Amino acid sequence: MIKRNLISGLFAVFLISCSSDNEEPQLDGTLAGDLTDKEMVLGNVIACAASNEDPSVVSVFLYPRAGASNINFYETEHMEVDENNFSSYSKGAAELMDVFNGYLLKYEIVPDQEKWVIVTFEEDGKVHLSNPIRLKQRTKPTEYLPQNVTVDNSGVMPIFSWEDGAFDDTVIYFQVVSDENNTLLSGTYTMDQIFQYYELDNVVLNITVTEPPSLMLGNNYNFSLLAVSEDNWVNLFAEVNFTLE
Repeated sequence: MIKRNLISGLFAVFLISCSSDNEEPQLDGTLAGDLTDKEMVLGNVIACAASNEDPSVVSVFLYPRAGASNINFYETEHMEVDENNFSSYSKGAAELMDVFNGYLLKYEIVPDQEKWVIVTFEEDGKVHLSNPIRLKQRTKPTEYLPQNVTVDNSGVMPIFSWEDGAFDDTVIYFQVVSDENNTLLSGTYTMDQIFQYYELDNVVLNITVTEPPSLMLGNNYNFSLLAVSEDNWVNLFAEVNFTLE
């Protein structure tokens, strides 16, 4: 009897062990879990991240298209993971904040180490995802260099040009022209280090929804520049004020 009970106990342990080994990975609370049974669109959210002048704080920026809802961000525990494995991402917790009076949005987070982030939102019954964003607040903190921007403000179509900072892996530049109330007038991307308001000859992506107004002589405006790397990290941020003459 004792021998039979011992065998039965060992057999039960064996079954539990096998069951545990064959279980699916736990997906609750992960991006993979939240995408279960949902139609998704990859690489269809414009987003990037930059460290603040206090590099321990990171801003994750996104462009919320009209109709976007249920906006979230997901983060990995660290950067030593496959950034395309959605089971490595857990939902982050931070408040959404307006940028340019809500034309853009951002999360401000204080990551304990460098990691990967993905931003998502729902639109037209599908979940849209950004490309993975690699946070580099320790190894490549964002440079704040307004002195690298030159403004030719001699007319109502000013020309903006700029230089890179210490990092040479920028692949695209995002420019915003806004008024003195911080309302976005134009938002454009170029591969070149020059942009003229509002000429689109060298613009490769335009998030300006409506035709922007003509600029007025004597009015005050702002120009903001983000130099973005291939993994969506902002190498350089610059903001300058200008007045048309």
